[in-house]
Amino acid sequence: MKRGILLLNGEPYEGRIDDSDALVVCCDGAYAWVHGKVRIDKNVGDFDSLPYIPTPAPEEIYPAEKDYTDGEIAMIKLLDAGVDQIEIYGGGGKREDHFLGNIQLLYLAAKRGARAEMITAYSRIFVGFGRVNLDGNDGATLSVFPFGGEAHIMGSAGLKYSYPPKLCYGQCIGVSNVAVSESAHIEVAEGDFVLIIINRGDV
Repeated sequence: MKRGILLLNGEPYEGRIDDSDALVVCCDGAYAWVHGKVRIDKNVGDFDSLPYIPTPAPEEIYPAEKDYTDGEIAMIKLLDAGVDQIEIYGGGGKREDHFLGNIQLLYLAAKRGARAEMITAYSRIFVGFGRVNLDGNDGATLSVFPFGGEAHIMGSAGLKYSYPPKLCYGQCIGVSNVAVSESAHIEVAEGDFVLIIINRGDV
């Protein structure tokens, strides 16, 4: 397992970020809330959100008008470096379009065989496939949505509510389930993906 941390210019994450044994990539304006809080190995982006060049100096400054977001460029760099466990901070808040784009980064990682998780003040969000273990979430509220197409549910355990055989776009049936066991899981058919949101706190 090779860890990576991706820092984005959304709502600053106020909790502790463990940067030990991780490749840390910071995107553009995230430097303003990250500097002094987390070790940074690489700064990436077009730096249109930052009025100065951060440290360490970026290997390349990208044009502001481009086909890829700074976050997507950074994610690809992490994946190309062989990282297979990625934590994303600063991915929520501020702009909903960027938040939805950041959700796509989770899917990008999953398609390349890596597990990426976006951690905000309110939730943990990740894409799951195959057998998705939800260990350690006893009592937590969680929601499951199809991602990338219909999701065929082969089974689940340790959850208050069971899922129908198929989760489809345009349905909210996956919202607000509850983990009732320390060893909950959901199993998805081969080739299918689900987006899982685990609420942090008592909501």
